[in-house]
Amino acid sequence: MMRILVRLFVKNSEQVETDKVRKDIGNLTALVGIINNIFLCIFKFIAGTLANSISITADAVNNLSDVGSSLISLVSFRLSSRPADAKHPFGHARYECLASLLVAVLILFLGVEMIKESFTKILHPHDVVFSWVAIIVLAASILVKLWMFFYNRYFAGRIQSSLLKATAADSMSDALGTSAVLLSTVLSPILHFNLDGYMGVIVAAFILYTGINLIREALDELLGKAPDPQLVKQIYDRIRKYDGVLGIHDMIVHDYGPNRLFVSVHVEVDYRRDIFESHDMVDNIEKEMKEEMGIETVVHMDPIRTDDKLTNELREMVGKVLREINRRLSFHDFRVVPGTTHTNLIFDVVVPFDVKMNDEELMHEITEHIHEYRNDCYAVITFDRAYTSDEKREHD
Repeated sequence: MMRILVRLFVKNSEQVETDKVRKDIGNLTALVGIINNIFLCIFKFIAGTLANSISITADAVNNLSDVGSSLISLVSFRLSSRPADAKHPFGHARYECLASLLVAVLILFLGVEMIKESFTKILHPHDVVFSWVAIIVLAASILVKLWMFFYNRYFAGRIQSSLLKATAADSMSDALGTSAVLLSTVLSPILHFNLDGYMGVIVAAFILYTGINLIREALDELLGKAPDPQLVKQIYDRIRKYDGVLGIHDMIVHDYGPNRLFVSVHVEVDYRRDIFESHDMVDNIEKEMKEEMGIETVVHMDPIRTDDKLTNELREMVGKVLREINRRLSFHDFRVVPGTTHTNLIFDVVVPFDVKMNDEELMHEITEHIHEYRNDCYAVITFDRAYTSDEKREHD
């Protein structure tokens, strides 16, 4: 049904890569969420009053907070779709991350308040009155929340929205929590034991769990998490298809929110190739990345020698040394400076963050291993960090 509404009210709804369509879809899902949650809040409050149930009433308050979350979504999609300006050259898409964080904090606050009320109910219980109205309202609420979960999850994937993903998670949490309340409403009169407060704790636990996870995800987005490995692979594959590209390293992906990706990368080219041809190739890479993937890309060229026998032998030796120490180490920008008494091997080593050795320990290990093969070679190393999950080893 939601897809039908999107096709009816969002012009060119298939063009989700455009900011306008993305904003319109986000606004529509938020409006539908507001309407759903207002009705659920009203009906649950009535049902909770009739059944004298704190857990149903708490669930109604939760729906009221969801209205506030949807209002935040409306404002967020409007702000995040604003074009870049002089003060914000990378755009405003991170407003959506801030909104996700705010929604998560509100959810967490609500969970804490619900736990307090539920423990009060456990310590001072009241009889729960069985009501068919309450049963029907709760069952309908579960169905509505499941529908909201599915359409928010679908469109979160379609428009790459962390905010809709948070809304989907909140909807599933609500559906599970309401199921617990429904169970309490049915079983309490049968068992002659008031489960209301205990089920209220369960509802609050779902809300707290959701809030904590959403805060963690929002903070990851704001702090700058590692890029999606699948995206990194797509970028590598697209660049490597060019005949003049011999290797790729030092890729950094800057994510400023949906449709706001910026990439810098070094590509290795044959030093004998005409510089104008290599430059033209780099221009084509940057243009294709922008047109085909919507990514602003800056490519740096590194000329390398592939026709020198000594350089190739020593490069192969260094690759073997690094694999002996840790197979996840890689290297690039390899140069050889021969001398009368010794030879300097100058290169950069890429160290993944989960490699526990520090730079001094790695330097010692690499030097010792190199001397086992060639005691006349000295390593001059610059250590880099792997900012993507797919750093490639040079000429592996």
